[in-house]
Amino acid sequence: MSPGFAHLPVVPIVVPLLAAAVLLFLAERARALRVAVASLSIVAQLVTAAVLLALTTEAFPDIWSQGVGVYAIGGWRAPFGIVLVIDRLTGLMLLLTAVVALAAFLNSLAYWDRVGPHFHALLQLLLMGVNGAFLTGDLFNLFVFIEVLLAASYGLLLHGSNTQRVRIGLHYIVVNLAGSLLLLVGVSMIYGITGTLNMADLPARAAALPAGDRTLFDAAAAILGVAFLVKAGAWPLNFWLPGTYAAASAPVAAVFAILTKVGVYALLRLGSLVGSADALAHVEGTALLRPELFRGGLYYIGIATMGFGIFGTLAAQQLSRLVGYSVIVSSGLLLTVMGLDHAPLLAPALFYLVGSVLATSAFFMLTGMTGRAWRTPSRPLAGTGEPAPLPTAGYVPFGVRQSPAVPEEDAVVGVAIPAAMAFMGLMFAFCVLLVTGSPPLSGFIAKFAILSVAIHAAQSAPWAAAGWLLVAVTLAAGLASLIAFTRIGMRLFWSATGRNTPRLRLLEAGPVAVLVLLCIGMTIAAGPVMAFFDATAQSLRAPRIYIDTVLAEGATR
Repeated sequence: MSPGFAHLPVVPIVVPLLAAAVLLFLAERARALRVAVASLSIVAQLVTAAVLLALTTEAFPDIWSQGVGVYAIGGWRAPFGIVLVIDRLTGLMLLLTAVVALAAFLNSLAYWDRVGPHFHALLQLLLMGVNGAFLTGDLFNLFVFIEVLLAASYGLLLHGSNTQRVRIGLHYIVVNLAGSLLLLVGVSMIYGITGTLNMADLPARAAALPAGDRTLFDAAAAILGVAFLVKAGAWPLNFWLPGTYAAASAPVAAVFAILTKVGVYALLRLGSLVGSADALAHVEGTALLRPELFRGGLYYIGIATMGFGIFGTLAAQQLSRLVGYSVIVSSGLLLTVMGLDHAPLLAPALFYLVGSVLATSAFFMLTGMTGRAWRTPSRPLAGTGEPAPLPTAGYVPFGVRQSPAVPEEDAVVGVAIPAAMAFMGLMFAFCVLLVTGSPPLSGFIAKFAILSVAIHAAQSAPWAAAGWLLVAVTLAAGLASLIAFTRIGMRLFWSATGRNTPRLRLLEAGPVAVLVLLCIGMTIAAGPVMAFFDATAQSLRAPRIYIDTVLAEGATR
């Protein structure tokens, strides 16, 4: 490997860690310096993620063997040492995280980074945890990085402080602590049974277990799966999600849109490595994890999650809660596709994953603008359920109060975007089309591809019932979301009661427009983008390359 690329895989972890450490030592009054450090860190992560993703493609065949890069911490060879692994899926998730983080960071500069201490440091720690979870090649460090991102998310959720955030934050913390306990128990059991935590080494070790230990291993894997389902927002473990996302400030909720996909990624990665017979081709006469039970369970959990999301969207009266239920629906669709385990569905599902994260992140930031536009000093517009986005009174933890130098009125003073109402209405319409999967944008292309593959699969006996059920629930979810968003949109944009025209800063409006434009770009370049996702899906369907590369090149530095 070229010396210039040797240490690149560790950059998405080290850079935000160092930036967070520096930010903690900078005084709050040195805002310009804090913003400069944070922006340099996020831009560095974005550039690094783009380079890493490019290195996994055919454009650079001589850098990494078969598009899989391995970085051994301390030079210790896998599976004995800690390794970071980069492939197409990892590079894709890193780039998606960096794009969303940069948009949310810029949006926060309009106001939210100033309503409490350590916002930028917490955001950097969150990014370190998310990037590490995508990069790590072993289960224990996956647990560690998930705990890092969760600890940072607790602080970000409470950032800005008010009674609702504190109440919802306690629920969020308790649920995730319970999920983390399950994750630790599952990881500990797997290590005790197999003697390894390296994900590439795990399939062969588990396949060689005697029958009694195999049953115990299945139980450990089930516990691990439940923990990941909590993180993914799967039913019935997702009751915390809509309220949490609605209570968080707009830029924080936008970043949180990627958090559920960490659980989806973990299930997809482990399902690819452990649940595939191809991964065990070198072990004769073995069957691992009862794949039909694992995949069938995911399918029905995904269907139930989508059903829960459908009823939630129809019942939601608050825009931010409605977007939260859209996150649940997207996780349910991804889990259903994973459970169906039909190879042609994977590429459209990845297309849908990227588009849904970009769209929901933009939508959460848009709710911050609408919440300010449609409220009076005394209460929000009746029927919208939109809370006052800025804390003015109530519970203030740890003595942290809004700085008098940044009053609420100043948060909306700045260079006005011409026709601000028209801009918000246009962005609202684009986001609705993207989230509901309506034509002609990328959400429609992704759902159309999923439905066409599912209908084709339903023509054969093994997939008939499951395929048609996927089609029916996906269409019902799209229709329910369209109805719910249309209802709230009519109240927001067609009612003049209690409405005041806001002055939008470019820093808060620009990121929303950029994310929407990225989705439009995915629509225009749907052919090449889908081809990339198809190549990514093929790499997941051939986990032997991942396994052999990690075990053979674990000493690469």
